[in-house]
Parts: sequence; structure tokens; C-alpha cells
Amino acid sequence: MINARIRQFVALATGALLAACLSFAAPASASTLSSATADAQAPTPLVVNARWGGHATFDRIVIDLEGYTPTVTVTPVAQLVHDGSGKPVPLAGKHFLEIRLHPAAAHDDAGGSVYQGPKLQKIYLSKLKGLAMTGDYEGYVTFGAAFDTVPYYRAYSLHSPERFVVDIAH
Repeated sequence: MINARIRQFVALATGALLAACLSFAAPASASTLSSATADAQAPTPLVVNARWGGHATFDRIVIDLEGYTPTVTVTPVAQLVHDGSGKPVPLAGKHFLEIRLHPAAAHDDAGGSVYQGPKLQKIYLSKLKGLAMTGDYEGYVTFGAAFDTVPYYRAYSLHSPERFVVDIAH
């Protein structure tokens, strides 16, 4: 009789624990689904321009966007290559930064370019020596920046209008 009561207690406790876990999991999965649905409905942000400027203590790269600011990674790389083909980017420099935006596009739904900035530009600033758009491929837009010395940088987003900024210290 005691074994039957222990089994019954264990079965009830297991059921209660399972029900509690399911009740906690339901709202989380529902919010994830609604978030994914919202992201799927938002149009992909468009990269429309890239520009640069020299200041007293830093050089600046600005990437102009339409829509929201996507996830952006800035990574030091040994060399710059074009997305898709893997061909080297002909920018002179010893040090490079890769700036990758995702999800993003530099073209419209019909495949026409919306990007108005330079594709490959030699630059004569204190630190920044070149800038290239290295890819608009499968939801990623990538830029490469060239430097003669190791770049010490700060990257951040600005809003109204949307843009991504990289400041390189002198």
C-alpha cells in the first residue's frame, strides 16, 4: 500500500512539474515566434551610401541606411576579399577592417542598385587610406577599409537618419 502511494505521489509530482515547465515555455516560444514574424515583415534595410571625413583627432567612416540599422560587425582582417568570388580587393594598406551588415542589401527587389557611394576609393586621410564596397551578397553588405598602421576604432549606430559610424583615432 505504501509503494502504491509513493508511486501515485511521484506521478502527481512529475505531472505538476511538467505542467509548470510547459507553462513557462509557452510564453517564451510565443514571443520568439512573434519576434521572428515581425522581423520577417520588416523590409530589409538598404545601404545607400558610404562616406568619410577627416577630423582633428580621428577619421570617420559613415554608412548611410534606409530602414533600420541591422547587426554590424567590424573585424580586423589580414586582407580584403570580395564576397562571393573571394578575389582580393586592390586597396593599398598593411592593416584592414571588414565592416559587415546583416541583414542588409544594396539593391532593390528588382535587383537594381540603390547604393550611390564609391565601390573602390583611395583616400588620403591621416589614418584611413582606402574604402571599398566588397559585397552585396545573400543578405550581407560588406565594406573594407585600409590603413597603413593598426587602426584603433570605435563603432556605433546613429539614428534619424539611420547610419553606422566607425571613428578611427589618430
